[in-house]
Amino acid sequence: MNVEHLILIFWTSTRMFIQMKKIFLLLFIISCFPLSTIAQDWAQLGIYQQANQVLAQNNSMEKKIVFFGNSITIGWLNTQPAFFKDKPYINRGIGGQTTPQMLIRFRQDVIDLKPTVVVILAGTNDIAGNTGPMTLEETLSNLKSMTELAQANNISVILCSVLPASDYPWKPGLRPDLKIPKLNAMIKKYAEENGAIYLDYFSAMVNDQQGLDPDLADDGVHPTKKGYEIMAPLAEIAIKSALRKSP
Repeated sequence: MNVEHLILIFWTSTRMFIQMKKIFLLLFIISCFPLSTIAQDWAQLGIYQQANQVLAQNNSMEKKIVFFGNSITIGWLNTQPAFFKDKPYINRGIGGQTTPQMLIRFRQDVIDLKPTVVVILAGTNDIAGNTGPMTLEETLSNLKSMTELAQANNISVILCSVLPASDYPWKPGLRPDLKIPKLNAMIKKYAEENGAIYLDYFSAMVNDQQGLDPDLADDGVHPTKKGYEIMAPLAEIAIKSALRKSP
């Protein structure tokens, strides 16, 4: 065996050793993290799992109302907590969520809680493309699926209009000022034809730019306390109507 062969064998062995070290190092790093941190909870089912279990164990509320949505819904609880206090209202909003994510968690965060009414407010993050491009028809299809699931489980449905937005600060140029009114017309038509209640926040809040004034939303999207104060009585009226219709 000549010197060239010895060098080749040494070089090959060295490369294999380095590759094996990389593999072992990668396996060691993976073993240091629990599977829950590696697997992606795309629909964020983990956020309310524990709260749902506690609620199931202390199920004393009658005629529960679930507010189901995105950051506008959870922001309501954080900005105007008095609206939810001492009422059978359960807030299941998650910031940034789109209707496909909400549809996945609908059974866990709505149906399994056995509410009398669900108030669904969703769609603006679909238009913003938070989980990828979506058509208005796709958004409506997800809202239809949630409605059908609720009604099949004797839950009265309130479908909310999407709140006005002239643009999205985090993703400008998508023309929500044009798309939101179109989606709202689709939601209203579906609600009226399928036994759901249409809750029109849009008309009560919109300005002449098809958006929200700064006193109603600092960033043009998420309501201030004043914005929620406009929404609250409208929601109460819709809930009373839904309770009258409930099985």
